Amino acid sequence: MKRIIVLALTALILLMPIFAQGQTETTSSYPEKGITMIVPYPAGGTTDVSGRKFAALLSKELGVSVTVVNQAGASGSIGCQAALDAVPDGYTVLFTAESLGTQRVMGLSDLSYADYKIISPIVNDPKVIVVAKNSKYNTLADLLADMKANPGKIKMSYTGPGGSGHVQGLIMEKLGYVPAMTAYKGGSDCYLAVLSGEVDFTNSNISTVKALIESGDLRLLGVSSNVKLSIYPDAPLFEEVDPNAEPYMKNAFTPLNFLVSNKISDDVVEVLRNATKKVVESQEWKTFIAENALEELYVQYPTVADAEAFYKSWESMISWMLYDAGVTKHSPSDFGIEKP
Repeated sequence: MKRIIVLALTALILLMPIFAQGQTETTSSYPEKGITMIVPYPAGGTTDVSGRKFAALLSKELGVSVTVVNQAGASGSIGCQAALDAVPDGYTVLFTAESLGTQRVMGLSDLSYADYKIISPIVNDPKVIVVAKNSKYNTLADLLADMKANPGKIKMSYTGPGGSGHVQGLIMEKLGYVPAMTAYKGGSDCYLAVLSGEVDFTNSNISTVKALIESGDLRLLGVSSNVKLSIYPDAPLFEEVDPNAEPYMKNAFTPLNFLVSNKISDDVVEVLRNATKKVVESQEWKTFIAENALEELYVQYPTVADAEAFYKSWESMISWMLYDAGVTKHSPSDFGIEKP
């Protein structure tokens, strides 16, 4: 009997490393298959351009495919909801822009940043004001003067209610320039409207229109920021043309963010955060950032607490701006969003 017990204990001891190894593999096995990255806007737009580059580099770090799927509609709310509706196993992730912070007040969805776990803020894609190459407007001052003289007559394309382009139009109105705003599905549709002559100008993002500026098809008139573009240092800042714009230009109008459903496990989140850190520290990503004049938000907000504070501040400022302009369906106070 003793011999049987000894043999049994010996066998158990020999098997223990196998169990331990199996448990380690289980907790560290993610990802075991390809990942779908939802970009809730059309292909070719602001978020799509950066999202696809980010997805390609993330794929290298994780060792599995990361496939971008565009699910556009309702200012990003359809794609954002799809990311929440997916099985919360980490194989569906979200690369979204700023509209997630305004969907509730705009009545587009019940979603907010609180429904997601933050992997990281990624970049801010600076807003620029562009016209077609044959436009009569040679300078930003020319465009602003004509808008002031002809309120509601100068046509501007933007990506829908509550989006960054919409906010740009509202800021112009506050400053006394009233464009005739026409909504389009995405950033590429906006600049195509400029190229075709359907509208006079657009407030686009530099990553979306950089190639068209370089080719001469679009003319860069100015930058809606308080920081000069590194690749176009001669382009005037909005506040240089109208100093009254200065208080509005201290904001990252188009923060692009990497998020997952808040139902996803912390183990998976940690894997994605570690891989993201390697991506943004890679030379290939830094080159992409420099070439596209993007602002590194992950440097400004390196911790989850920093990112949460940033999103809260952004949501407060923009939501109340939209509400004060009378374009929201709900008051920010209905959702406990404090006034800045």
